[in-house]
Amino acid sequence: MPDAVHFFIPLFLAIIAVVAWVYAARLRRRERARQDLSDAVMAKISDGIVTLGADGSVQHLNAAATAMFGRTGEEVSGLNLADLLPGFSISGDAKPKIEYRTDAVRAGGSTFPVTVTLLALRDGRETVLIVRDLSRIRPGATEEEQRFKQSQYFARIGTWDWRVDTDELYWSDAIYGMFGYKPGEVTPTYSLFCDAVHADDKERVRAGEIRCIETGENHDEEYRVVWPDGTIRWLRETGNVTKNKAGKTIKMMGVVRDITEERAETDQIRNLAFHDPLTRLPNRIIFEDRLRKAMDRAKRNKKRVAVVFIDLDGFKPINDKLGHAAGDSILINTGQRLINSVRASDSVARIGGDEFTVILEDLETNAEVHGIADKILGAIGAPMELGEGSYRVGASIGIAIYPEHARTLDTLIHIADQAMYAAKAEGTNLYRIGWEMAD
Repeated sequence: MPDAVHFFIPLFLAIIAVVAWVYAARLRRRERARQDLSDAVMAKISDGIVTLGADGSVQHLNAAATAMFGRTGEEVSGLNLADLLPGFSISGDAKPKIEYRTDAVRAGGSTFPVTVTLLALRDGRETVLIVRDLSRIRPGATEEEQRFKQSQYFARIGTWDWRVDTDELYWSDAIYGMFGYKPGEVTPTYSLFCDAVHADDKERVRAGEIRCIETGENHDEEYRVVWPDGTIRWLRETGNVTKNKAGKTIKMMGVVRDITEERAETDQIRNLAFHDPLTRLPNRIIFEDRLRKAMDRAKRNKKRVAVVFIDLDGFKPINDKLGHAAGDSILINTGQRLINSVRASDSVARIGGDEFTVILEDLETNAEVHGIADKILGAIGAPMELGEGSYRVGASIGIAIYPEHARTLDTLIHIADQAMYAAKAEGTNLYRIGWEMAD
């Protein structure tokens, strides 16, 4: 019995220690999560947040305060509060007050009016201040107007107006950030706007503005802007004109919105819809669209187009033996080899399984077709390193030529497909050029 007691007491204590450690770890995770949430909120809020230590020195600024004072967190760390808010002081027994009005100092020494709210005192160890820049708010603005201004900032929507007979341009605060500036950092002008628009979009944007001014049609353009640091963002701008009593256009007014993330999501969805997810090559939808356009160009220019169907030989045994990862590697490698085998003007696609296609444009002679087909067979048939061994796959190729073999897309594809099966029936690493069929 004593032996059992001596055994269970250490075990019991060990269990208690483990439970205590798990509980402490859980508390630490919760505290980190709360801190991460707090940091995220402070980073996004439009008002400045200034955190002070027990001695009244500045410990931390959020992003809005950094922009407001024109100083980084490293530059202000350890500074006295008086360096930022010379007319504001806090004593150890300070009580939260709805609002203090005072002047603040920017990095260059200029002053600006602010309101300061004492958010919290934690046993004298830390003080948090909310600072609002009144210089960015129109004197006499109502609370509703201020709320609207903040909603613009968070929604990344800004208002603008431009006098068409001068270089004068007004931006709401939200627009500055869309062009890579802090509010008030630059004076908006039409020439500043034009300089920021991407070189490839300038002519189109200018044409849209002129059309709006001359016809009164709504102005609606998507364009890129280049920030001072080289960052490129997408904006969508809508607006219309206002006229004087004589009917003359005097001003354009509208809104602008940052659509960079929307464009990226749209491009990603489009890419997934029209490209093979494994090889990143165009899929059957893009292949048929490009073939149709290639045939139209060939008809106009009296040229020839060849469509090449490629089916891998010996792929399934390797895939079954080595697994899907090896099979995927073969397909990716094959796609790259096809791209390297044809001209930059030609188009490679994967249309399913181990089947690929190539569109050859601007062909002059049959010798070109034979030469490219031989090059494709040589590229695909070269050894591939998979795992610890070297493996080969072959290919069967069928080719149909526009306009010799067919003048419609469906018939041309059918002939190339049948020619590929004819090549496969005769062996491997062979190609056959289709026969002429009635449309």
